[in-house]
Amino acid sequence: GTHWIIDAIYAGDTWIDDDSSPLARAGISARTGQTILAINGTALNESTSPDSCLVGLAGAEIAITLGDSNGENPQTFPLRTLASENGARYRHWVEKKRRVVHEATDGRAGYVHVPDMGAEGYAEFHRGYLAECDRDALIIDVRYNGGGHVSPLLLEKLRRRRIGYDLSRWYGIMPYPEESPAGPMVALTNENAGSDGDIFSHSFKLFELGPLIGTRTWGGVIGINPRQRFVDGGLTTQPEFSFWFEDVGWNVENYGTDPDIVVEVSPQDEAAGRDPQLERGIEEIKKQLAEFSPKLPDINDRNTRRPPELK
Repeated sequence: GTHWIIDAIYAGDTWIDDDSSPLARAGISARTGQTILAINGTALNESTSPDSCLVGLAGAEIAITLGDSNGENPQTFPLRTLASENGARYRHWVEKKRRVVHEATDGRAGYVHVPDMGAEGYAEFHRGYLAECDRDALIIDVRYNGGGHVSPLLLEKLRRRRIGYDLSRWYGIMPYPEESPAGPMVALTNENAGSDGDIFSHSFKLFELGPLIGTRTWGGVIGINPRQRFVDGGLTTQPEFSFWFEDVGWNVENYGTDPDIVVEVSPQDEAAGRDPQLERGIEEIKKQLAEFSPKLPDINDRNTRRPPELK
């Protein structure tokens, strides 16, 4: 017979319910290739889809019946559905890109994605950056960045120049300043990075942190202050913050910023799951890494602080 087959399970953050597939939870032995036979006792077939059985059940406890790849040996599990799959898909997307970067550079380059310049983007930047900045190089990805206002705080970290190390008794060797990049960087941007995403992309070039790769950014820089509320609960915003740069003046507004290296993603690339912008970022970072050797202290030549031995 015809069966609905599990093609992929977006595990995401398995410890955060909203950021992971319900099928990845403890106690549910779901695997790709298995079949979904029924939801809440309603059998699935060609005319009855899983979606049709889940209408109005966002965040609800349901019963799902899974079978083996032949649709046999049914087992029923309780699970709580998601209202949105965005969290799980986003985490899956980021971790996949990170894995690609690590594998392509033998672990020498790290990868950080920044989804916006608000609280979530600030947290996501640090989640990635604090784990990755000990590697020799960094790829900072601000594609699809929704804007906000924290770009100066991120640029402060990325502009830190590592000038020394602290050799500790118990905690290994620590860079000074802490949380400073070890070596070369590139940034990825695209037409869906806007507002503070435009500003970050342009600033990355102005501060000469490395090449900007991708497509021209969105070009919507005039900020709003959403504070005028209506009695019906609605809201009005108006342009309130114009932005000026020392090199292009007011001209990031309505134009965006041009990447140093233009790389388009075609519909065919998207359909095939290819990411030519990330591939080019990896290529550029590998070129820089070929000429980069980190300056590290020789821990064998450090001075002894023992008192001199008496004759």
